[in-house]
Amino acid sequence: QVQLVESGGGLVQAGGSLRLSCAASGRTFNNIAMGWFRQAPGKERESVAAITWSGGSRYYADSVKGRFTISRDNAKNMVYLQMNSLKPEDTAVYYCAATKRNIATMNRNLYDYWGQGTQVTVSS
Repeated sequence: QVQLVESGGGLVQAGGSLRLSCAASGRTFNNIAMGWFRQAPGKERESVAAITWSGGSRYYADSVKGRFTISRDNAKNMVYLQMNSLKPEDTAVYYCAATKRNIATMNRNLYDYWGQGTQVTVSS
């Protein structure tokens, strides 16, 4: 089992920045790929970014490319999502997820563990 706890959400003006953190615990963090997803009211949960255990491969949704950066610190069992140039359409609950497969997939169905989410609200 892996437990995931997100933090760092909040209210920010358009153009601002936030850094989300995800703390993992429970089992070895080794060889686990991680991802960030988000879900806005009335919409399906969508992928935002994914990263392999080594950090050597990272993937982003087209809507966030060039603005968001996913990273991880395996020594601390942490994953981060740096969000810059935020837009009102980025408003959503952001979830951290882990997959037992070391594949940086954007497919939410391949993730095994999920956090409770953290709210990000971007005002115009």
